[in-house]
Amino acid sequence: MNLPYIVGNWKMNGLRATLAEARAIDRAAARYPKVEMALAPPATLISRMREVVQTIDVGGQDCHVAENGAYTGDISAAMLKDAGAEFAIVGHSERRQSYGESDETVRAKATSALDAGLSVIVCVGETEAQRDAGEALNIVTAQVAASVPQGDDIAPRLSLAYEPVWAIGTGRVPSVDDVEAMHRAIRETLVAAYGKPGKDVRILYGGSVKPDNAAELLSADEVGGALVGGASLTAESFIGIVEAVSPAEAE
Repeated sequence: MNLPYIVGNWKMNGLRATLAEARAIDRAAARYPKVEMALAPPATLISRMREVVQTIDVGGQDCHVAENGAYTGDISAAMLKDAGAEFAIVGHSERRQSYGESDETVRAKATSALDAGLSVIVCVGETEAQRDAGEALNIVTAQVAASVPQGDDIAPRLSLAYEPVWAIGTGRVPSVDDVEAMHRAIRETLVAAYGKPGKDVRILYGGSVKPDNAAELLSADEVGGALVGGASLTAESFIGIVEAVSPAEAE
């Protein structure tokens, strides 16, 4: 059985001094053996973070589809791997919206990450207008089907993150019933894509996850963890979410 997977996405936040928070999270991780934890810092901190943490995973927030080439400012999956990353996040709504990334681009990035030896978290989610129009389930399951890589050995290294765009950083969250309905639909799509292995792919929830709502959200059916934004920037709030999922064991 997969352990709950709590992943912090630092986005464009973090300087060397911020590594103190990563070290604090890493030290705390030993008290939570029933939870798997990871952080995705900005690329400038991946190598440094990998050097100062021992228990948690470290990953990248994005990668290019190509292994190398004339792509000024971009970072390949192979470079993430070389810097010490174990995984890459692809398809975050901020990439899809601000950079115009299509499902096809997200799939290509995920495939590149897997080819480089990384695991991958593929993000999907609907806008507020799409939800209000009653299109959320269709939109998100179509994103899943078109964004996940194809192949027989993909599922063990894949996680999905459902992040309703309208809930990211806003403090708004969908109801537990809505989360469960969406995660069940995503599960059906994964099983259609991968067969039996699709039943074991972890589906994370993301979107204004905080210590005070984590227990309810992460106990919902088919929710296998969380992709956490702002609340992952400090050890106190990140571990508060972990504690809500699985209380600390006595040392």
